[in-house]
Amino acid sequence: MSHYRRCYIPGGSFFFTVVTEKRAPILANDLARDLLRAAFQDCLHRWPPFQVDAMVMMNNHLHAIWTLPPNDIDYSKRWGVIKKHYTQAWLALGGSEKPRTASRISHRRRGVWQPRFWEHALRDERDYARHFDYIHYNPVKHGLVECPRDWPYSTFHRWEKQGVYDQQWGCKVAGLLDFSDLEGLVGE
Repeated sequence: MSHYRRCYIPGGSFFFTVVTEKRAPILANDLARDLLRAAFQDCLHRWPPFQVDAMVMMNNHLHAIWTLPPNDIDYSKRWGVIKKHYTQAWLALGGSEKPRTASRISHRRRGVWQPRFWEHALRDERDYARHFDYIHYNPVKHGLVECPRDWPYSTFHRWEKQGVYDQQWGCKVAGLLDFSDLEGLVGE
């Protein structure tokens, strides 16, 4: 049996990648997006609030940076609550799931999300900034849009309004951005 080691830093900032089962594009419609928002709201009501610093929802995965409250390390439980809430609501409304193996059935796991998630503790301001930019550039990286501003399911718009990004940041016409330094750190 594999043993996964997670880095728990009280009050820390963490980058996450959460992927649907077999990369099924189940997050590609408004219903799915609304259900995910509701799952986050449910989590925020159950646990001390955490800050979602950056997030992008793609068709089959999402990336996020969270900053936890001081003395709090429970991001794993929060992701569990979010995934469970989403799965129950998704299936109750007739959403699809991938076929389940005997192991999944015996562990009461559905075929909606991959069982785990990728996490990276952000070490310093540069590490934080690189992952922050990676999140907002992700729709361009995947060829879904020409500019991050064109992808509506991202916190890019919040940060653009606050002056962190200008409208042209990350647009393909200026050349592709290189995030090769993050290989192995982003879970894709």
